[in-house]
Amino acid sequence: MNDRKAYMALAVVCVVWGTTYPAMTIGALGLPPLLFAGLRHCSAGICLWIYLLLFLKRRVELSARHILRQAFPGILMFACSNGTINWAEKYIPGGLAALILSVMPVYVVLINLVSGTGKRMMSPKTLLGVILGGVGVALIFRDNLKDLGNRDYLLGILAVFGASLCWTLGTMYIKKYNTQTGDSLVNIAIQMCSGGAVLLVASYFWDAPASLSSVLPESVWALGYLVVFGSLITYLCYVYAVRKLPVGVVSVYTYLNPFIAIVIGHFWLHERITWVTALAFAATMGGVYFINRDYLKSFPVGFSRYPSDALSEKV
Repeated sequence: MNDRKAYMALAVVCVVWGTTYPAMTIGALGLPPLLFAGLRHCSAGICLWIYLLLFLKRRVELSARHILRQAFPGILMFACSNGTINWAEKYIPGGLAALILSVMPVYVVLINLVSGTGKRMMSPKTLLGVILGGVGVALIFRDNLKDLGNRDYLLGILAVFGASLCWTLGTMYIKKYNTQTGDSLVNIAIQMCSGGAVLLVASYFWDAPASLSSVLPESVWALGYLVVFGSLITYLCYVYAVRKLPVGVVSVYTYLNPFIAIVIGHFWLHERITWVTALAFAATMGGVYFINRDYLKSFPVGFSRYPSDALSEKV
């Protein structure tokens, strides 16, 4: 019975996190993107605090050092990464953003090689993974070659590559410094709120105020969906699945999320899919597979949409 529940939780993760990309595209159409992302993460963080304090009856003791230690990756991941993705999806398809973000494991290998903090020599499988990831990136640019003359479109693509790097750095920071540090759900709440707060401040300076006069109901619904399902329910399902199922089984979501984002974006938002898109997806997922299997065994389940230090805690 527990296995059935765990597989159901994993199914929620595979599907819902794939739908968050088109939901962010819809949100960016009717709300200023940084404001949208800031409201999403602040709301989710506050809801998580309420869940911790009122329903789980957790006793929370915080120090300034602990808050700062959690705020740093929160700003990297929720502000610099998710906020940037929200801005970029004003100009590029959500499925394309999901595909670009899937190259994060390639960043890990390259960062470790340059910094000397990881394995100094790549195995044949890891090397093949990096090469396939590079081919996927090349195909992404090849598929969008005719659109790259549009300055906003090009900036959107480059911004998502930067967002992917920020999420990778935040995840690596958590892996190196935050393991077993305090209550992981409290850590997530701090990270969400700190990233959301930075986005709200950034929205005041960079979002266009006039756009608030044209808020679409669809964007409000998208915001609610992302807070409740994308940021809360699915995350708890993810933690439950990780505890009950083998790591290799849970990691299937990393392959299904971009596929679902691309398919939903095509049929719902009329985003373009070409044979080059399919090749880019196949190459990138192949690269992720080989790197996950060989290089990232030290990471609990590869890269989740939320930090993985929560795996040692009880929900």
